[in-house]
Amino acid sequence: MARILITSALPYINGVKHLGNLAGSMLPADVYARAMRLLGHEVLYICATDEHGTPAELAAADAGMEVSSYCDKMHDAQWQAGADFKMSYDYFGRSSTQSNHELTQHFAHMLEKNDLLEERVSEQIYSNADGRFLPDRYVEGICPNCGEDGARGDQCDACGKLLDPADLIEPYSAVSGSKDVEIRETNHLYLKQSDMADRLRAWIDKAEGWPNLAKSIAYKWLDEGLHDRAITRDMKWGIPVAYKGVARPGFEDKVFYVWFDAPIEYIAATKDWAEANDVAKDRDWQSWWRTDKGADDVTYVEFMGKDNVAFHTLSFPTTLIGSGEPWKLVDRLKAFNWVTWYGGKFSTSQKRGVFMDQALDLAPSDYWRWHLTANAPEGSDAGFTFEDFAARVNSDLANVLGNFVNRITKYCVGKFDGKVPSGGKWGEPEDKLVEELAARLPRLIGYYETMEFRKAAAETRAIWATGNEYLTEAAPWSQYKTDIDQAAIGVRIGLNLVALFGILAQPIVPDAAEKILDAMNIPTDKRTWNFGKGDWKEQVKAILDALPHGLEISAPDVLFAKIEDADVEEWKQRFRGHD
Repeated sequence: MARILITSALPYINGVKHLGNLAGSMLPADVYARAMRLLGHEVLYICATDEHGTPAELAAADAGMEVSSYCDKMHDAQWQAGADFKMSYDYFGRSSTQSNHELTQHFAHMLEKNDLLEERVSEQIYSNADGRFLPDRYVEGICPNCGEDGARGDQCDACGKLLDPADLIEPYSAVSGSKDVEIRETNHLYLKQSDMADRLRAWIDKAEGWPNLAKSIAYKWLDEGLHDRAITRDMKWGIPVAYKGVARPGFEDKVFYVWFDAPIEYIAATKDWAEANDVAKDRDWQSWWRTDKGADDVTYVEFMGKDNVAFHTLSFPTTLIGSGEPWKLVDRLKAFNWVTWYGGKFSTSQKRGVFMDQALDLAPSDYWRWHLTANAPEGSDAGFTFEDFAARVNSDLANVLGNFVNRITKYCVGKFDGKVPSGGKWGEPEDKLVEELAARLPRLIGYYETMEFRKAAAETRAIWATGNEYLTEAAPWSQYKTDIDQAAIGVRIGLNLVALFGILAQPIVPDAAEKILDAMNIPTDKRTWNFGKGDWKEQVKAILDALPHGLEISAPDVLFAKIEDADVEEWKQRFRGHD
C-alpha cells in the first residue's frame, strides 16, 4: 500500500467553473483518487477555493457584496458543484483561512531569511479612473513583440511572450477601459527566482511521471530566463504582509500576491483537514508534507491546466526549496490542455458553454464524467460538442454497459428467480473470455497508474464490450430451450461480469456503479479492486465465479436514458452564447 497525496489546481472564487475547468484538474484528480483507493492505497485528495486577488474584489463589487461575504457564498457554491459531480475530496478548503495566513507569512519569513526575498522599488501602472494600481492581468494594450492588441500585462496570448505592464504600447485599464493610466513607483517584495534557476532545472531534469506538456512549459520559462517576481500587491483583500502579527513597515496597505499564497493553501488545507478530522498525532498533516515527519514515503501528484504549470513547476518549488525546510516536492504532475466549446472558448460574459451548476439540469453527472474523461484534453486541446457528447453517452453508456446489465439481470430474474444459478460446463466461450480479460485488466490498471485517462476509459469500454460479445456467443437464452444447466453457466458468468463491470466503473461513473453493485448485492467492503499479483488467468476465473451460487440479485432500473436529437438541438441553441 502506497501513500498518495493528490492536489488539483484551486478553482478561483469568482464564479462556478465551466466544464473545461472540471476536465482540466478536478475531475481527473478525482478519477485517479478513486482508482488508487480501489487498489488499496492510502489517498489524501486536497482541493480548495482560491479566494484572493483583484478578480475577487471586482466580482464582489459587481455583486454588491463585501469581499469576505462574497467568498463565503461562492465557496459554498463551488463546494456544492463539486459534490454534485461526486468529487471525492478528502477536504475542500479555503485560501482565506487563518492556517493559510500563518503558513504564507512563515514561508515569506524563511525566504527572506535565506536571502531569496528582496524589497525593490518597481514601476507599476496606476489607473486614475479606478483609483488603484492595476495587477498585470488588468492592464491591456498592444504587444511590443508581435503588435497584437489586447495583450495582457503579464503575457501576450497571441505570441506567448512574457511581458511587463510597462512594456505595453498604449496601455489601458481592463477594469474600466480607461486610458487615463500612468506609471508610478511602489515598493514590493520580490522572490529571487533567478537565483534558483539552476537548482530548479536540475530538479526538473530528474523528474519522472511528468507529461511532455509540463516539462516543455517549465523548460520554456527557464530557457527564456527565469525572472524575479513580486509577491506583494497594493490592495486590501488578501494575506497581510506580516510575520507573527507584526506588519512589515511600509507594507501596511499591501498583501501577498495571490499566486504566492494559493499553492501554499495545499499545505494549509491539509492542516485544516487534520484538525477537522482529529487525525492522530503520528499521522497528522506534517506526515504528508514534511520529509522529516514521515512524508518521505508519500507520492505527491498534482493536477492542473497548462496555464498553471509554470507556477507549480517553478514558483511553488522555489518557495518550498527556498525555505530551507524539508517540504515535500511534487513527484508526478499531470497537466492538461484546454477543452474548447465548438472550437472557441467558454465565456461567462457571453453565456457560451455549459458551467458546472447548469450541466446537471441537462444530464446526470455520470454522463459528463464519462464524456470528459474519455475525451480528456491530454495530448492536445479537446473540442466539446453536444453531438459528440450524445453519441458517446448513447454508445458507451446506454448501448454497451447499460444494455449488458439490463438484459442479463432481467433474464436472471425471469428465468432463475433472481438468483445466481449453479450448473453448466466450462467451454470455449469461457476460455476466450478469460484470455481477453486476463490481457485487459492489468492494462486498465496500468493506464490508471500512469494517469492516461483517455486510454483508461477506452479500455473500460472494451472490457464492457467483451461482456456483450461473450453473451452473444454463449447465448444462454438459446441454451435454455434445450439445456437449462448450460444456460445457467452463461447467466452466472454474465452476472459476475455485471459485478466486475460495476466495480471497474466506480472511478468514472460512480452513481451507475453504485446502482449496479447494489443490484448485485455486493457488500460495500467487497467493492475494491482486490486483484492479486498472481497469474491473471487464474484471477479472472475466480472473478467469473465470485458471486455465491443462490445469491439473490435484482434488475436495476434503466441506468442510462439516451440523449435524443431534439435535446441536442435545444441545448445548442441555449448555450451558443452571443457576441
